[in-house]
Amino acid sequence: MNDQNKKQLLINKLQGWLADSAILSSEEELRPYECDGLSAYRELPLLVVLPETIEQVQAIIRLCASLEIPVVARGAGTGLSGGALPLSNGVLLSLAKFNRILDIDQLNRTARVQPGVRNLAISEAAAPYGLYYAPDPSSQIACSIGGNVAENSGGVHCLKYGLTVHNVQQLKVVTIGGDVLTIGGSGFDSAGYDLLALMCGSEGMLVVIVEITVKLLPKPEYAQLVMAAFDDVAKAGQAVGGIIAAGIVPAGLEMMDNPAIRASEAFVNAGYPTSAAAILLCELDGARAEVQQQIQKVQELLRHSGATSLRVSSNDAERELLWKGRKAAFPAVGRLAPDYYCMDGTIPRHQLPYVLQRISELSGEFRLQVANVFHAGDGNLHPLILYDANKEGELQKVEQLGGKILELCVEAGGTITGEHGVGVEKINQMCVQFSPLALRQFHAVKQVFDEKQLLNPGKAVPTLHRCAELGAMHVHGGKLPFPELERF
Repeated sequence: MNDQNKKQLLINKLQGWLADSAILSSEEELRPYECDGLSAYRELPLLVVLPETIEQVQAIIRLCASLEIPVVARGAGTGLSGGALPLSNGVLLSLAKFNRILDIDQLNRTARVQPGVRNLAISEAAAPYGLYYAPDPSSQIACSIGGNVAENSGGVHCLKYGLTVHNVQQLKVVTIGGDVLTIGGSGFDSAGYDLLALMCGSEGMLVVIVEITVKLLPKPEYAQLVMAAFDDVAKAGQAVGGIIAAGIVPAGLEMMDNPAIRASEAFVNAGYPTSAAAILLCELDGARAEVQQQIQKVQELLRHSGATSLRVSSNDAERELLWKGRKAAFPAVGRLAPDYYCMDGTIPRHQLPYVLQRISELSGEFRLQVANVFHAGDGNLHPLILYDANKEGELQKVEQLGGKILELCVEAGGTITGEHGVGVEKINQMCVQFSPLALRQFHAVKQVFDEKQLLNPGKAVPTLHRCAELGAMHVHGGKLPFPELERF
């Protein structure tokens, strides 16, 4: 049966339990779903479906499994690694209508939500109880919590409060067989293997998430932010290590270089020093007396590290404005060039000066400007490579530079991703970071949950054939090191 026949068969069967408006099939209807936030890669899906109930999700997945049609789950589409890139022969399962906050439990400090709920909406709903949800990606006004779980997203406050995996208590998921499983529990620990952690960052390859219980935190009594300017990027990187080494754990510790500073200031008017080579934003929160004491210590450390100027927020409005500039950095940098490619890698903090210097050198070698915005406290880098996609061959050059930056992260003892996931963007660099044995284990986990490779296939974990073709692993006599995996 060819794809068009499968498409018509799918539509006929789906109409039995979905409204016509929930089945998108024309090119005009499919076009908005051709990519996620990584718009350099595009593909029209065979079909888009928008279920509203868990039962509908079960029925759709069972139907697709019976016809061996791949399924790609999609949230808000703000991902930056191509994790929600559709397949031309597959169904795109949009969870946009799963957008309800089901319960706020003030006593247990949890929120039970559907996966299409916006990240920021959780904190807004919890605010009347003096609570909030800590992980705050820069796209929190738009990104969905289901996508945050799939990519194990972080944010500017993840240094102190952790990534998504540290703030999720329970998941309700649908398997490729159409069964509903509850993973995790109502307490802070449960018996058995930690499948909850496995689901976080699984990029839609193992299950489809249909309900999430997240942990809420009480709003801190007091928060204050210090902005430090530096005339050298390396000095700013060294200052990060000095703050952590002093035993201070900021709520957020962010860094921006000069191109990012200038772009953000022109966009937001946050009061950033546009002549600085780099700035650090260091926020402390907690009891007022403790914060004020730590603020003094941080200022001393920053001056000792070579800060040329310091600015301390005097009220919440000023603090939020300074953060607004950082959170608007991605769209702001978009004004500097027709296109930019947002990278995501993580390195040990002490390697910041070295890695930043090498990125600058690589930028010169490839003749492509790079603006750096990142979560300096946990070493999560976001180099933004500026380019013009209309220039022939420029995207390919950008991809080469991006690959070099990711390999630099691995060389420095880090990893090729921090919070954006692997998707299709970094799949080649997985061959660099992981051994054939590790990749075999990844494939084995995938087999347990999805034997026929129908959930988001071709993402995140490369085949051993792919790695062999890239020359990233040793091939004996033209055969793969693990013959039993030649089918992958």
